[in-house]
Amino acid sequence: MPGQLQVGDRARVFLESTYWRSTGWFNGTVLRVDPYSSHRAFYWIELDTEVEATQGGSTRLVSVLNPKHILKT
Repeated sequence: MPGQLQVGDRARVFLESTYWRSTGWFNGTVLRVDPYSSHRAFYWIELDTEVEATQGGSTRLVSVLNPKHILKT
């Protein structure tokens, strides 16, 4: 459950092909949690492997707001 995620936890993040070259679940580690509202937060995840963005280049740090797109592992 995203509400239980803390810095250092392992997580799986769903990335869509709208913004990324490949759609799917990717493993990573929670680096930071920034509150967004009383019920939601931005979760900053460092991915285990590089994921190429559609704009070119690659990144390993993503932020996730949608709780359906992040799972604690």
